[in-house]
Amino acid sequence: MPFHRFIFTPRLLKEYDGSKEGYEPGALEKYGDQILTALNLMWSFSYYTSPILVSILYRRGYFVAESVGTFAKVTTGIGLLVAVSLCMRGLGRSMNVAYVRFAETLENAKRNSARNGEPKTALRRYDFDFSQWPIDYVVKGGSRKQRSQRNKSLWISSLPCQIAAYVAIHTFGIRMIYPGSVRLLQSYVEPMLIEGRTKLVTQLNAKRNKVKTTDGNEIDTIIVDNRHRSANGKTLVICSEGNASFYEIGIMSTPLDLQYSVLGWNHPGFAGSSGRPYPDQDQNAIDAVVQFAINELGFRPENIILYGWSIGGYSTLYAASQYPEVKGVILDATFDDVLQLALPRMPERISNIVKIAIREYVNLNNTELISQYNGPVLLIRRTDDEIICSEDNDLGTNRGNYLLVNMLKNRFPNIFKQEQETLARELLSKPIDFIKNVPDDLCISLLMSYLTDNGNNGTNRSYPIEIGAEFSSEQRNTMTKFLIKKHLLDFKSTHCTPLPEEFFQMPWEIPVETDFVFT
Repeated sequence: MPFHRFIFTPRLLKEYDGSKEGYEPGALEKYGDQILTALNLMWSFSYYTSPILVSILYRRGYFVAESVGTFAKVTTGIGLLVAVSLCMRGLGRSMNVAYVRFAETLENAKRNSARNGEPKTALRRYDFDFSQWPIDYVVKGGSRKQRSQRNKSLWISSLPCQIAAYVAIHTFGIRMIYPGSVRLLQSYVEPMLIEGRTKLVTQLNAKRNKVKTTDGNEIDTIIVDNRHRSANGKTLVICSEGNASFYEIGIMSTPLDLQYSVLGWNHPGFAGSSGRPYPDQDQNAIDAVVQFAINELGFRPENIILYGWSIGGYSTLYAASQYPEVKGVILDATFDDVLQLALPRMPERISNIVKIAIREYVNLNNTELISQYNGPVLLIRRTDDEIICSEDNDLGTNRGNYLLVNMLKNRFPNIFKQEQETLARELLSKPIDFIKNVPDDLCISLLMSYLTDNGNNGTNRSYPIEIGAEFSSEQRNTMTKFLIKKHLLDFKSTHCTPLPEEFFQMPWEIPVETDFVFT
């Protein structure tokens, strides 16, 4: 391979050869990479702080004509430094036997279109810059677009706020909501990501795949297939991470400990995934991941569980709304509407800009999505959660409470009258262990009888269920307590504590006649 080809070949991170050490670059490659990385970090820092830097430079007179020549010299010097660093890196790679072997393997895999052939298997022995990984699966069809309903006259009257909201979201706003997309943070956690991938690949035989979405993004995924290792392995858990989390060090560990098959993925703009985590791109990403699981990996939708933590609950619920036949949804430490979390954390004087920014560009409204899914749902609430609560140390303001109540109101409208909604919020202001003496068998029997008597043929996914119109207030209160306990688990922890195995449970749904036994 000619020398110039090594200048732009991808950075090699790890060779899975059984050693604990990663790939060791030579001195030329190492120093060339370090200079390029430092320049890239400086550029990222300058980009994020550009409004402040421009203001400082302007006040100090750096934008006058006399300074243009100095600026040109600095730019030329940086360009020369980049060119020299690239040549150093390329020369170092061309002299490294391990890197040359990797580069040849990569070229061979790109030339061979067979995804599961020998060239791709050989390539899986390496961990490298994922942007150069060959595409494993391409989604067919048009991209999904968010529906946006605007009041034109209102939009024009609020034009200054609209402009401010657009600028805010497309500069620092999306990075505040999804800090995992910030390259500075990714550079800091990269060693942990490499270590996490190494454990998945070497200990659990995980396989990394690149999935291309309908809008052109390339999503970094990894699959641990346990179908031939355990009974739980026949069920696939698709994990959607939080706003600063990655599959390498995220929520996959809990279902893996229970020996499920597990598919992890990174949001657009996170680690190996391209793009930015705007809602439409995130929707296309999770849609592509689910299609990959069904069409390429061969899992049936009814054997798929969608599992989301924190902001990953949005991705999970969007997928559930598009694939309602999935086995169930598990939501850990998530919220009803991101606007209700953003407003208390921003200055009140810019609340109108915040509302426009969220509703127009980052409308993560889980309440709307959960009403479009009729399958079983389990919510896990962290009683010491410092992120999902509107007010610190106030369990009653946990936004998961509102998501649960809104879901139950939609599913059981005649049970959740105003009185029962008030009761539910009161009950949820304390741990659910305080809810006692609920007659489970009686409540289940009432639900089953209603479904049978009203032509549902034992179907337990026919919401809304109109049961409760003839109930007394006391009966509705009892059913309210019962339904809360069946859809919610309390985990005494803060927001980021890994979820213990015992909390990862199959979501409850109304049993049909053939699978229910009175005890």
